[in-house]
Amino acid sequence: MSRPATGSQPDPWRAPVIVAQIPDTGLHRKLEASAGERQAIAEVGGVREVLSASADLDVVPRSGGRVQVTGTVRARVGQICVVTLDPIESEIEEEIDLMFAPEPEARRLADLIEEGEDDSEASEVADPPEAIVGGIIDLGRVATDALFLAIDPYPRKEGAVIEAGVTALDPEDHPFAALKALQDKKKGQ
Repeated sequence: MSRPATGSQPDPWRAPVIVAQIPDTGLHRKLEASAGERQAIAEVGGVREVLSASADLDVVPRSGGRVQVTGTVRARVGQICVVTLDPIESEIEEEIDLMFAPEPEARRLADLIEEGEDDSEASEVADPPEAIVGGIIDLGRVATDALFLAIDPYPRKEGAVIEAGVTALDPEDHPFAALKALQDKKKGQ
């Protein structure tokens, strides 16, 4: 999952989970972004406002130190229509299914995939797992990334249509009109 460039800004929504404390049966987390977190998400995501943002996530340990995070992110986002420039609101519901792995393994699998080697392990993994950094998975970051990926970059108000300004071409207005005029002038002499 690619992340938007946030520059030096901190993650707007944080909900860290310490991997060593995840029980064998896994855990379930319901997250609700506060007003301040929603404002920060809107600023980083380049939208007018985030009216609501929540996540319902399951975190389950897998073999080899891997951790799977699945669930749903829901949000209501205020944007500006690209056609009418009117404020509009969009409902977002995005499914999440990510695998996390210890940093060295995630880096190794990413390198294998990037090199395109015919390794059976690399071919099993379409995308490399996300890295577990410092023994922590930040569920707020996971939810924010999913939300950013689901935001329509060109939102349109329902029924808004861009009307093309098609005008009939003037037969005298074309690239060779000047040459034709010169030729006609020469014939008339």
